[in-house]
Amino acid sequence: MQVRRTVRQLLQDKGFTVLSIHPDATVFEALEQMAANNVGSLVVFEDDAIVGIFSERDYARKVILHGHASRQLKVRAVMSGDLVTVGPEQHLTDCMRLMTDHRVRHLPVLEGGRLIGVVSIGDVVKAVMAEQEFLIDQLQSYIAGATR
Repeated sequence: MQVRRTVRQLLQDKGFTVLSIHPDATVFEALEQMAANNVGSLVVFEDDAIVGIFSERDYARKVILHGHASRQLKVRAVMSGDLVTVGPEQHLTDCMRLMTDHRVRHLPVLEGGRLIGVVSIGDVVKAVMAEQEFLIDQLQSYIAGATR
């Protein structure tokens, strides 16, 4: 019975693809890329280093609410720079706790200082629910077998 899945196991299921953008790209370019790939965030890279993350939340709170024009505004001006990251061996329940405590929806995954993936709150919730459903099925089977 597999319980307490890790970030690595989740990435093996969903894939290790990381979408990124340069901080000098416009917010509009970032939104186009996010829409084309049906994702809610992009990792922001400059000189092969992670400098932040740009998300739909950044757009809504830092662009729209402040009346900025997304065609001229640079990602650098609105990205989130204080990143909360996880390692591949961290358990998904730890990720949920981090996301809740830090009010973030995306966690870059670092291994040996290198970005290997990104997990979203949707990824984590879906995987934890599947894990719980599996555990419930196993317990129901055990109880049904014990009462025969």
